[in-house]
Amino acid sequence: MALITDKKVVVLVGGVGGAKLALGLQQTIAPENLTIIVNTADDFWHYGLRICPDIDTVLYTLSGRVNPQFGWGVADDSTITLDSLRTLGEDPWFTLGDKDMATHLLRTHMLRQGHTLTEIVAHLATQMNIQPNILPMTDAEVATVVNTVEYGKLDFQEYFVKHRWQPTLKDLSFEGIENAMLSTQAQAALADADMILFGPSNPWLSIAPILAVNGMRSALLARPVPRVAVTPIIAGKAIKGPAAKIMGELGYEVSAQTVADYYGDMINGFVYDQRDTPLKSHGLKTVAFDTMMKTSEDKRRLTNNILAWLDKLEAI
Repeated sequence: MALITDKKVVVLVGGVGGAKLALGLQQTIAPENLTIIVNTADDFWHYGLRICPDIDTVLYTLSGRVNPQFGWGVADDSTITLDSLRTLGEDPWFTLGDKDMATHLLRTHMLRQGHTLTEIVAHLATQMNIQPNILPMTDAEVATVVNTVEYGKLDFQEYFVKHRWQPTLKDLSFEGIENAMLSTQAQAALADADMILFGPSNPWLSIAPILAVNGMRSALLARPVPRVAVTPIIAGKAIKGPAAKIMGELGYEVSAQTVADYYGDMINGFVYDQRDTPLKSHGLKTVAFDTMMKTSEDKRRLTNNILAWLDKLEAI
């Protein structure tokens, strides 16, 4: 397979959409040239275990273990442990498969031994035979809190999973973000990057916490390279998840244009979907591709198109 670029690429992701783009990049970039920085504001403690949903989605996707039906979790998993909890009177509303639980057990064990999350993710990636560099956005604990009309403040997973993201959102906050520092590994990757991508992840739930980490914005602005976001919105709808619903509840027009405007000076380029009308560029470099990623070939085609386009651009 021919490599589309020999440049060093950093991509910021969270959730299923970001993991899909990361998989496409893994298929088209030399592994030593790809770094994936993942949202950790969705992380939480559950039954004494540290759960990192976005990190695990990326790990399982890049290792080929992911459940293809959902885009998260492990394929062909069982729920014997959860079923047993139900017999003990529990309501385990967050699905933890038995194979999946091994990841959480090991991560929690290593955290209690004093390892950082960055070290743990590197270990898990090695054991899953993943070659690109996967980094959590920070080693500090950060928690997204969703302020809702119906229930007041909810922990993110209660909002997202237990209530199936149906409560009406009033605003968001990131607890612990003031103590969240950019790791030395993430700093080094950004300082060496030739291209920086924002995955087609939820801008408010997945990318905003990454940008809120101390040192992240300044590290991005310091790089005079293409910093390009890929739209999560196609023809006024989110491909997956609550992005469109949240945009409407926060008073935004649901469009790719809104996403580009939201990122502001963090980006200097934007990829929107060919089904949409051209963006008002406001100085951005923009391009339209088919951004729907349903198959492996879709992922390869989109990443090939993006990288080939970026390779033709001079540093912005």
